[in-house]
Amino acid sequence: MTLSVEELRIKRIIDLYGDSLFRLACTYLRNEADAQEVVQDTLIRLLRYDPDFADEGKEKAWLMKTTANLSRNRLRFNKVRAAEELDERFAGEEKEDLSFVCDAVTSLPVRYRETVHLFYHEGLSTKEIATVLGRSEAAVRKDLSRARQKLKELLKEAYDFE
Repeated sequence: MTLSVEELRIKRIIDLYGDSLFRLACTYLRNEADAQEVVQDTLIRLLRYDPDFADEGKEKAWLMKTTANLSRNRLRFNKVRAAEELDERFAGEEKEDLSFVCDAVTSLPVRYRETVHLFYHEGLSTKEIATVLGRSEAAVRKDLSRARQKLKELLKEAYDFE
């Protein structure tokens, strides 16, 4: 049995970006089931709109931006429906001795949390993050700066770090 062109495309996307898309969705939603649905919805949009990308960088940016937008939509949906959040099992992927850092990042406002995730976890540049999130590069740099300051305060307060 051979796979269709669409199936091959989705398989390639999942192999290349599936983990990144899922982690990004988890960063927003803190819920594996919702994150999986958002990634599926992202892939459906990819098939539906069939955008033409100049290179893999543009493709990844489109996928990340779509995942981020759908995650924000899901957050609004859950808030309106007063859905309960599930436990944060995905945070256990980090090393045990650094889990407190993951907890601190998770406590940041969404705007800072998404920027920190894309910069440190996904390794995107501030220019790429600006493209993904639809913000100016200066705004992304300012968000990173504020997030670092907030993390410094949180870690100093909770763990006596300086």
